[in-house]
Amino acid sequence: MNANILQTPIDYLKGVGPNRADLLRKELGIHTYQDLVNFFPNRYLDKTRFYKINELQRNSAEVQVVGKITHIKSVDQKRGKRLVADFIDDTGKMELVWFRGQKWIRENLKINTPYVIFGKTNWFNGLFSMPHPEMESVEEYKKQLRTAMQPIYPSTEKLAKSGITNRVINKLMQQLFIETKGKFYDTLSEEITTELKLIPKVEAVFNIHFPQSQELLAKAQFRLKFEELFYIQLQLLIKNMLQKQKIKGFVFEEIGQNFSEFYSNHLPFELTGAQKRVIKEIRADLGSGAQMNRLLQGDVGSGKTIVALMSMFIALDNGFQACLMAPTEILAIQHYNGLVELCKDLDTSIYLLTGSSKTKARREIHEKLENGEIDILIGTHALLEDKVKFKNLGLAVIDEQHRFGVAQRAKLWRKNKVPPHILVMTATPIPRTLAMSLYGDLDISVIDELPPGRKPIKTVHRYDSNRLKVFAFIKDEIKKGRQIYVVYPLIQESEKMDYKDLMDGYESIAREFPDEQISIVHGQMKSDAKDYEMDRFVRGETQIMVATTVIEVGVNVPNASVMIIESAERFGLSQLHQLRGRVGRGAEQSFCILMTGHKLSNDSKTRLETMTATNDGFEIAEVDLKLRGPGDIMGTQQSGVLNLKIADIVKDNDILKLARYHAMQILKEDPSLSLEKNKVLRFTYAQLAKHKNIWNYIS
Repeated sequence: MNANILQTPIDYLKGVGPNRADLLRKELGIHTYQDLVNFFPNRYLDKTRFYKINELQRNSAEVQVVGKITHIKSVDQKRGKRLVADFIDDTGKMELVWFRGQKWIRENLKINTPYVIFGKTNWFNGLFSMPHPEMESVEEYKKQLRTAMQPIYPSTEKLAKSGITNRVINKLMQQLFIETKGKFYDTLSEEITTELKLIPKVEAVFNIHFPQSQELLAKAQFRLKFEELFYIQLQLLIKNMLQKQKIKGFVFEEIGQNFSEFYSNHLPFELTGAQKRVIKEIRADLGSGAQMNRLLQGDVGSGKTIVALMSMFIALDNGFQACLMAPTEILAIQHYNGLVELCKDLDTSIYLLTGSSKTKARREIHEKLENGEIDILIGTHALLEDKVKFKNLGLAVIDEQHRFGVAQRAKLWRKNKVPPHILVMTATPIPRTLAMSLYGDLDISVIDELPPGRKPIKTVHRYDSNRLKVFAFIKDEIKKGRQIYVVYPLIQESEKMDYKDLMDGYESIAREFPDEQISIVHGQMKSDAKDYEMDRFVRGETQIMVATTVIEVGVNVPNASVMIIESAERFGLSQLHQLRGRVGRGAEQSFCILMTGHKLSNDSKTRLETMTATNDGFEIAEVDLKLRGPGDIMGTQQSGVLNLKIADIVKDNDILKLARYHAMQILKEDPSLSLEKNKVLRFTYAQLAKHKNIWNYIS
């Protein structure tokens, strides 16, 4: 349809007016007709008809079924019981489930009596189930007046108080369709719609707001979710392609003395198959003539640093410098010490630059960097300062990239006339679904095996009431010559939060272990005091390290074999996984003990169960994504990327993969979208380039 009418300010829609328009803008971000069209319902009430069990669809609608209960049973679960009833009609069977009020429900349910049930269905293990259904006997039901199937829109407290109810939104939507005559141009090519049997755009938009049937609603949802995810993927893939075409990179053809000498004579252990594969992928990038932009994912302890070092050797062999940027001073120092140790028999010049580097040392570094005497510079954000000038930076490695914003990465690009190759490393495993959506413009390498000889860390959950046994276990480990981490979530007592704080914990540990040396580290200490304490622990002068999460990233003490996490329910899954990765770095068996009180939320239980069940970072990341959703995991600098209106990258994982596949196939055949059959895609993509929010242009 004429896109101009869709850009009409919402104030002009009949029934809105200035006050309502102001509220719609502030509360729901609805500024134009187009925004209103793309304000999608989040659920539906369907009391228009009765469904047979064999007609139920796997969508988010609520349905009404007539049938009878044939059997009721109590089922044990991890916490308490649930009540399950078998519900049948003449086409099949489903289950009704109750988690609360079971005694009353059981007493009132009648076997073999016809009931009308209403609620949202779940599909699990080949069977539909309905948790806590609305129920009434058919006899009662016949006495009631009923309304038709209706969409339920997201709302806010302010809107409800101001009288903008679901009914009002529904009326505005009807008015909008009258004014626009419901004409919407298709934004997907005929080839895609035919191949995937997608319903036309106009039908999808109409049925998402005014569903004519369950089946049409499912088709409308699929069509609009596919479209949203398809254009996000197209955008990311084109960005990646253009980057490779436009941004020329240094061609590192030479595999020379540094790389070969280290690989043949100084490698401390045999590389794993995964490390070899990743090095091959990086070598191919570095020799391609396009700028490398690669994300290297690998669990804690999987050997990313060796891969980074060998990549830096390729830069050195081709006459270039390399740098490694870490998010904290502690981690930068550790990388520095680790690389100096690995290169001690090589003629490689490695320097460290952090916020606390003295002026004299800085001057020397600036000078040597510019005249090319420094091969590898390791540091923190200090590397980004304008004063830091390289002679010829060829490769920049960024560790724990989610700690750095896009603007900071861009500063590294400007350290050379031709941007250096970029290798981004993270030990925070990113679920594949999220990686495809967030980093679709980066190439991704994964190290998915641990070096040989590493024993998996044993993880257990213990309640505060088991503390004495835990202390006894710590004493045994210290006798064996091992070291212990004890991590707390807070630095000082908070009246609102009844959690063990660090100072309290330190005192009780000191009382319990009077003969042991104890280090303490937290974020409010001055960095030299922090470094001093860390250093004592690294050298083995202290047996116990009491700390906050400042030790989360990167600290490497092979002799530390026990990680105790206090108030573990306070931590997110990826944080727990990162902390656990501080142990298990030597050949001995390591342990992670998650301490909590007895009162735990369901999410906390899921997190603790996941931690004790698996060491696989990717599995943990998938659970984390389901619990927290993509917004929290992405962090602020990425949050604009996935402002999804209808799709959900966790639940709609299959549609996401399908969308990415089709976007890739189209670009493989027609990279510039210049073929006649892709005309509509080219037009829509051009509109997209002008707007940040994809729904501003795909109506």
